[in-house]
Amino acid sequence: MDLELTGRWALVCAASKGLGAGCAEALVREGCNVVITARGAKALEATAAALRLLNPAVAVRAVVGDIATPEAQALALAACPQVDILINNAGGPPPGDFRDWDRSAWLAALDANMLAPIALIKATVDAMAARGFGRIVNITSGAVKAPIDVLGLSNGARSGLTGFVAGLARQPALAGRNVTLNNLLPGAFDTERLHKTLAAGAAKQGLSSDEFAAKRRAGIPAQRFGTAAEFGAICAMLCSAQAGYLTGQNILLDGGAYPGVF
Repeated sequence: MDLELTGRWALVCAASKGLGAGCAEALVREGCNVVITARGAKALEATAAALRLLNPAVAVRAVVGDIATPEAQALALAACPQVDILINNAGGPPPGDFRDWDRSAWLAALDANMLAPIALIKATVDAMAARGFGRIVNITSGAVKAPIDVLGLSNGARSGLTGFVAGLARQPALAGRNVTLNNLLPGAFDTERLHKTLAAGAAKQGLSSDEFAAKRRAGIPAQRFGTAAEFGAICAMLCSAQAGYLTGQNILLDGGAYPGVF
């Protein structure tokens, strides 16, 4: 299927590796020009070079910076001639015990995983509506539906973003102008973030990382962890011309691990 994304411009945050890179790759394959951001220059430039080789017909621009800061947001927006597609993403806050987190830890989590996405939405959504096309996908977490005890900072910040998006996505001024906002909720995907979470869980249960990982895989009906490529493919589908009637949704990708009906 042609997703009708050729020539569109996408801003993909935290895209040097992991799920962000998977989304950028899928969009480049579909003919999107992309601006990718990340804090680490070396990994970001390597990913940008790989994307250019993947599809020489598109423009790939790399912007180094912490997307949680206004300065990095301004640089990223300036590098993108127009933002037709916005993929909000940021590294999750560290796992731990809420008793150890002070106010600064909570504010850092909110800045990265709630306030920064809202700032980028604010900067782009009205222009999308004026052009009659816009796709915003926020990468949150399966923990929004099924909280993970050691990820309290992430649970709180991402749930706040989820509530905000639920109200905004249903505004006729946006939905009626072919602008959609949806959230992608990853479960266990094979990324550095997962490895850190597994290490924390293993330490808590007195297991090795390999033992804990095997235990976690066994609890997933798919019997494996997800890949960044398959996550990116779903993201590209949400950004497609055909997905204009899908908005305000939380789409869980977890291999069937969540046991609920809704």
